[in-house]
Amino acid sequence: MENTSLAPVGTLFGVPARPADATSSVAVMGVPFDMGYHPTRVGARSGPAHVRTHSALVAEHLDGFDVDLLGELGVVDTGDAKVLPGNVEQSFDAIEAGVAAILAAGATPLTFGGDGAVTLPQLRALKKALGREFAVLHLDAHTDAYEGIYPYEYNNANTFVHAVREGLIDPAGSLHVGMRDSAYDGRPGIVGVATGLGYEVITMDRIVAMGIPALVAHLRERLIGVPIYLCWDMDVFDPSVSPGVVTPSWGGITVREGLAILRGLRGLEFAAFDINTVSPPHDHLGITASLAAQVAMECLFLRHTAGAAER
Repeated sequence: MENTSLAPVGTLFGVPARPADATSSVAVMGVPFDMGYHPTRVGARSGPAHVRTHSALVAEHLDGFDVDLLGELGVVDTGDAKVLPGNVEQSFDAIEAGVAAILAAGATPLTFGGDGAVTLPQLRALKKALGREFAVLHLDAHTDAYEGIYPYEYNNANTFVHAVREGLIDPAGSLHVGMRDSAYDGRPGIVGVATGLGYEVITMDRIVAMGIPALVAHLRERLIGVPIYLCWDMDVFDPSVSPGVVTPSWGGITVREGLAILRGLRGLEFAAFDINTVSPPHDHLGITASLAAQVAMECLFLRHTAGAAER
């Protein structure tokens, strides 16, 4: 006999734990995968559970809005992709299949990594399912479009190189935002490789010069009318507010700036949300996970207002 006095535990914001269906506009999926060879920081594989745990406090703020966001979107948590950290072949197939199932149900995926390598199989799934061109908006301290850094074909530093070579995205319609490294061992840095592939790169220096309102206006101009894959690497934030990430880099955006960017994009069309690189062993008091949950809540508002800019 079912015990009706017990409630499910362990989901993002306490939403139902079940597969996406016709009643779901957004479906959460954890991607507990990392490449496992970072020299000092291995731990992003535990990111999804960590974010879910710290989402409970963030969820309390949902009661202060005039909209039943979770109810109206029919948000569900589908659980985690069946991955094996470090095993690209097995894990990428599982990640792609998990996202494909969400898309097949007509829902928008909202995923949690995992390191930056988890994005590539998600782009593969979206390319197959969408049937039209889409843009990538990638906020990160790094472009993840490096060449020759690791002696592995697939890694968390070359996701957006593979995305172009596989024909998954048109780089001319996609942007990398928040970068703040200029070179790597004297070779063309994160800007040089990415721009050479055709991406627009907006560094932190450029953001400081133009200001957040101008940045938001530029992003809206570039992205209106096209489905957007939002890839939000938590190290785009400064380590002072987001320490528990795979590769922290000083000089990032503040929380206020990050939320202003997200809120400034309301009304655009979003096809998928990918929040990654939370590393629990390095996350003092869970503040990075809590912030990631806040980013997820902002993504739900983006989905709730999707398409309004064109109506």
